[in-house]
Amino acid sequence: MTSPNPLADHYQRALRADEVLAQIDSHYPAGPTLHQLAPLDQLHIGGVAASARLLQRLNPDTHSKVLDIGAGLGGLMRQGASLGFQMTGLDITHGFSALNKALSLRVNQPDSLPLTWVTGNASALPFAENSFDAVLFQHSLLNMLDATKVIAESRRVLRPGGQLVMHEVISGPNVAHLRYPVPWAASSEHSHLMSVTELTRLLETGGFLLEHVEDWSKIALEWRQRQRQKEQTPRQAVLSPQWVFGERFITMGKNLVDNLAEGAIKVVEIQASC
Repeated sequence: MTSPNPLADHYQRALRADEVLAQIDSHYPAGPTLHQLAPLDQLHIGGVAASARLLQRLNPDTHSKVLDIGAGLGGLMRQGASLGFQMTGLDITHGFSALNKALSLRVNQPDSLPLTWVTGNASALPFAENSFDAVLFQHSLLNMLDATKVIAESRRVLRPGGQLVMHEVISGPNVAHLRYPVPWAASSEHSHLMSVTELTRLLETGGFLLEHVEDWSKIALEWRQRQRQKEQTPRQAVLSPQWVFGERFITMGKNLVDNLAEGAIKVVEIQASC
């Protein structure tokens, strides 16, 4: 029988949510910090530093209500909340949304604003028009088959003057040689990469005004190489991506380095307004 949500199955296949929570409760009884959770909940290339750079493009005084599309396990959400943003996280994978909430309830962040978690599809956002001041994508558009509809939905829920900020994996000049599996896809079935030209054109035709486009590929490769070295050390980390992806992440991590180094993928930061 075909699964009604094969993308969610990809992410939930090896997810050990109960074991993750038991591990956290055992090692961090007073509650984990954002940096302690980062190996688990900042699954994008660049980690906490990349999320910080993304959030620095917004001002919580002028763009406080933020929708994180493809929120995953919530690292970006909790980091944003600690800076004064009202974060709503949407993910198509219910197992991620549930664990995201459980992690957030354990984090010791007394001064952070409350979070909202929604399981839903970015192609049909369950929010009214003009609901948000900003929309974030961090390694999430790459999973979306109908990017045109996703961008249209993002535009719909943004107020006039709202901001769209992306930290995304895109296709490189050698994308035909992309090696699988990677964290977002076991095969080409769930990998929907666009070139930077295709992505910026999509935003412009979708009613956005481009304000910033920056290639992060060199920084991304250097970061991923450092992470790869850490992952190959014999010590057992308290938390790691393997709690989400299982043993598959050993190959995924290697393929990320190779794909970046060989130009199969690139990483960009984009900001646009509506």
